[in-house]
Amino acid sequence: MAERGASVPTGARVTTRGVVFVHSCPRALASHVEWALSDILGSRVDLHWTGQPMLAGTVRTDLSWSGPVGTAARVVSALRGWGRLRFEVTEEPTATSEGERYSVTPTLGVYRAQIGPNGDVVVSEGRLRAAIARAHEIEEPVEDEIDILLGGPWDTELEAFRVAGEGSPVRWLHQVV
Repeated sequence: MAERGASVPTGARVTTRGVVFVHSCPRALASHVEWALSDILGSRVDLHWTGQPMLAGTVRTDLSWSGPVGTAARVVSALRGWGRLRFEVTEEPTATSEGERYSVTPTLGVYRAQIGPNGDVVVSEGRLRAAIARAHEIEEPVEDEIDILLGGPWDTELEAFRVAGEGSPVRWLHQVV
């Protein structure tokens, strides 16, 4: 792996890793999720689905992956259109890219955060200033706007689904290059 700040040859593919956590998926969509992930990752994906006790008729799974930078965004783009899925996708930082975390729920839509090397959400100065200005404009506590920047509403909605799946095995799939 290149040192942080080292140059990467033009045209070189930078590889990263991440995890897809599908917290709830209607059983009928499970095979479609596998097909979408297979297409994005370039190899067949056969996931181990288990029942999601928080929502009858749904299943859950997770998948660790490796592939080019931007894979997390491609996964979110492919899955977000199916409005009944709850899922999260992470992508680790590389020498040339920041880490990312996406959270998606049917009621809140897509949340994206830049993730620092220690796993914390990184909020830019511009976004923080805009949140302060919005809080003043709508006469709400600035803490509420900061909570949105940090993904609080998404974490609140997903937490029960996360806990229901603790102890599930993590699978690794490496993209075929």
